[in-house]
Amino acid sequence: MQIHFNNSGKVGANYVPLSPISHLNRAAAIHGPREAVVYGKIRRTYTEFNARIRAVAGALQARGIGKGDTVSVICPNIPELYELHYAVPMIGAVLNTINTRLEAETIGYILGHADSKLVITDSAYSSLVHAAFDILGTTLPLVSIHDPQGPDAGTPGDSDYDTLLEGPSFDGDGMPEDEWDALALNYTSGTSGRPKGVVYHHRGAALMALGTSTGWTFPHYASYLSVVPMFHCNGWCHPWMLPLVGAKMVFTRDPVPERIFDAIEAENITHIGAAPIILQMLAESPAAPAAPFDPPLNAFTAGAPPPPAILEKTRKMGMEVMQVYGLTETYGHISQCLWQEEWDDLSPSEQAEMQAHQGVTFPMVEEIAVFDRETGERVPMDGETQGEIAIRGNTVMKNYYKNEEATAEAFMDGWFWSGDAAVVHANGYVQIRDRLKDVIISGGENISSVEVEAVLYRHDDVQAAAVVAKPDAKWGEVPCAYVELREGASASSEDIMTFCRGHLAGFKSPKAVVFGELPKTATGKIQKFKLRQAAREEG
Repeated sequence: MQIHFNNSGKVGANYVPLSPISHLNRAAAIHGPREAVVYGKIRRTYTEFNARIRAVAGALQARGIGKGDTVSVICPNIPELYELHYAVPMIGAVLNTINTRLEAETIGYILGHADSKLVITDSAYSSLVHAAFDILGTTLPLVSIHDPQGPDAGTPGDSDYDTLLEGPSFDGDGMPEDEWDALALNYTSGTSGRPKGVVYHHRGAALMALGTSTGWTFPHYASYLSVVPMFHCNGWCHPWMLPLVGAKMVFTRDPVPERIFDAIEAENITHIGAAPIILQMLAESPAAPAAPFDPPLNAFTAGAPPPPAILEKTRKMGMEVMQVYGLTETYGHISQCLWQEEWDDLSPSEQAEMQAHQGVTFPMVEEIAVFDRETGERVPMDGETQGEIAIRGNTVMKNYYKNEEATAEAFMDGWFWSGDAAVVHANGYVQIRDRLKDVIISGGENISSVEVEAVLYRHDDVQAAAVVAKPDAKWGEVPCAYVELREGASASSEDIMTFCRGHLAGFKSPKAVVFGELPKTATGKIQKFKLRQAAREEG
């Protein structure tokens, strides 16, 4: 006899929408006396943190902000931005954190495209915001944050953030009616056109926080240093993870090596997230401690694949670095280079090579696959055959805001298509070779610009490097290296090419080297499309 179960029995007793708001509610109840926030002389417990959040939420609600309304924030990593990660979605509104390094034109575009109802800005950026209003053609309600530990400049807003703390507090549980409701709106870097708005939902953010704490083995009462900008995938969703384990968030406002090292020592920092460029800054800083960190400092790194040379340096510093991979569209990291015991016996350089792999899925991700887009088949696990990374799971964006065509293209055949070219090794670990558009095809051979760049970073004189295709009459195209030298360095083009030939197959080695400052986005990513254009023009 077959038993038929009723699948429509969702009631309050057995179903509650997933949301990171519940992480805060729980932390306030069980971690109340523990420190949640440290910033200079500011030290706040979870009880105080929760009270401030509810006061801000109540004030925003009193200003008419409600479900589905966008609140845009332009602010560095300081406690107020952490509070807004809960206060805004607590009333059903949508948090839009904007890159502080963008120019007024792009900020104006984002404010208009995002349908912002209110802007909150650190006063250091108020002049930039007013310039964005001029480009937008209208002025939006503006709340200013006056940070005593930062520069206080520019035109004031309509009101001050501290006044938001004075009104009646929000007294609901802050949970969404539907876990699919929008929580945040983040914009892509826009390196090849206008940035796209990526919509996050409560469900994905909650699962990202839970999965990260499991995959990173993030313990109770950890001490976390806020370095990853919260305009990057909401700080890789770490602000929604910390309350789960009663961890404290330590702020330095700016990612200056001296401040970072001071905070690590003063606050017994156990965990940090940082882009490869920050890790490089730390490893090469004169302020770096003489002895390795003890106990080791756990570090998350993501962005461009980190050169193994940088991973080798940070390991010597006593940093246990986990390379992760993700995109704005996936709430940040969705794969991790999980350390394997058999790597313990490898040499430091070999270990760094393994650490540079993008690895395997995080616990909250259903599947990551690498497909040959022409055949539709998965690539073999041979570490050589390239395909495109595709992802499916609960931490994939809801959609591109007001862009149905781009959403449909990204979600073709039931997967999210990343645009990243990768191989799969015999152990199942994924390794990015390139953005698909950055693969160099020379005489029929595929060359990974990432592989060539990794070699360039091993050269002592190289500060930064990027490799793109240069047209060639014989081979169709060849690798061209654009290089920033360290201050005082004097390597020649021939020096660089000779060094590469000692570490790469001949066809992979750069056939031209161009010195100079590399063009970068406001997030610090190298703008390869500009370099590709320059290489084409130079012929």
